[in-house]
Amino acid sequence: MDGLCMREPPQESDILSVASILKRTGFFNEEEQEVGVSLVRERLQFGESSLYFFQFAQRQDEVLGYTCFGPIPGTQNSYDLYWIAVDPVYQKQGIGVSLLTSTEAEIQKRGGKRIYIETSSSALYVPTRRFYTSHGYQLEATLAHYYAPDDAKLIYVKGW
Repeated sequence: MDGLCMREPPQESDILSVASILKRTGFFNEEEQEVGVSLVRERLQFGESSLYFFQFAQRQDEVLGYTCFGPIPGTQNSYDLYWIAVDPVYQKQGIGVSLLTSTEAEIQKRGGKRIYIETSSSALYVPTRRFYTSHGYQLEATLAHYYAPDDAKLIYVKGW
């Protein structure tokens, strides 16, 4: 990716960037958007003790996408990938793949052996599910009617 760089940790300006990206994707409702932004704020306030870690894909000073991940309390070497989102203007350019690859490398560096990702079974998330399976994630569990009637929570996993 020409001029693309990854960075961590978040900066104050990332609050607005994350809010904008989550809103513009059209995938997240207002409550979910607020949660995504709150994790950036929590990390800024508490640092690494928050157990929220980030990868930001940026070109110059513009954030194009990001991930948020962290160790799963009470487990050995398991991590959750809480968020992965790319600004719609920059989707389908390999930025999501770069973010996922960078995040996986960071998790491995931290001793992680498995990554869990949760998503919806709704039709809106078909491209999301294809993205995960095309990068080695396997469906591990289905929780029927989790988000709403006929909208299951799907849990994907990838391990090393």
